[in-house]
Amino acid sequence: MSYDKMKSEDNVSSVTQFILMGFYDLPKLQGLLFGVFAMIYIIILIGNSLIITVTRIDPALQKPMYFFLANFSSLEICYVSVTLPRILKNLWTQDRSMSKVECATQMCFFLMLGTTECFLLAVMSYDRYVAICNPLHYPLVMNHKFCVQLAVGAWVTGIPIQIGQTSLIFSLHFCNSNKINHFFCDIPPVIKVACGDTSLHEIYVYVAALVIVAIPFTLILFSYGKIIATILKLPTASGRAKAFSTCSSHLIVVVLFFGSASITYFMPNSTHSALTDKLFSLFYTIVTPMFNPLIYSLRNKDVIAALKKIFLKK
Repeated sequence: MSYDKMKSEDNVSSVTQFILMGFYDLPKLQGLLFGVFAMIYIIILIGNSLIITVTRIDPALQKPMYFFLANFSSLEICYVSVTLPRILKNLWTQDRSMSKVECATQMCFFLMLGTTECFLLAVMSYDRYVAICNPLHYPLVMNHKFCVQLAVGAWVTGIPIQIGQTSLIFSLHFCNSNKINHFFCDIPPVIKVACGDTSLHEIYVYVAALVIVAIPFTLILFSYGKIIATILKLPTASGRAKAFSTCSSHLIVVVLFFGSASITYFMPNSTHSALTDKLFSLFYTIVTPMFNPLIYSLRNKDVIAALKKIFLKK
């Protein structure tokens, strides 16, 4: 497939259009992959929309925990919608071309929403910390105004950081090849097709990822350290089990998201392979958002009860 080139002043060809190779090496499975990804997208939309709906209409779920869960489900819908529709389009039309502006826009929104997920998971862990470690002060501390401020902070924190990071990545020269061996515009595969010395850009990406991941992850570790210490002091086994069940779903999501994302962004660029990039990216961009509604609903009696009310009424 051809791509546009522009001659720069130093006679280096600069790419203005990228080709997302995606799953080009599986030509006989394009139809099957389209069906699988379409089904996953539908599951993600329905599952997260159900959680948003029940947390809004059920009186028993009008608590800070479920306010943040509704925010998280909204985030998951936005997060997968940045990448999955484009994947489906590429599989359906077999036209994998994407302009430089489209690629930069996709990367910027993907990184901003990924940053939001990191900080929103930290906010949710703080909510569980206050609920378990300071239950008497919980209604006072986690009032509606403070919850809204925490949620807004999580949504907007990554915007300036990721706009700057995306601008830095696309200030690189892209020459000789415009083929990105990935299914969306992520940092590691885009840097791979850049020409010239990219070491400073790689260092910046590493430092930015470290800050974005380290701050919320440290808050999560601190919160769960306090939570575990408090739970272990409870006198009965049933009390400990009940306390831990309120945060176990969140802990599973934290491990899945931070584990797969950290492997992608903290591995040196020289050690990245296209296959491992694709596998781990699939995990934290598509698989985890698909399982999140199941994790939260199947492990939460209040959510299950609210869902039963809705379906029994219908």
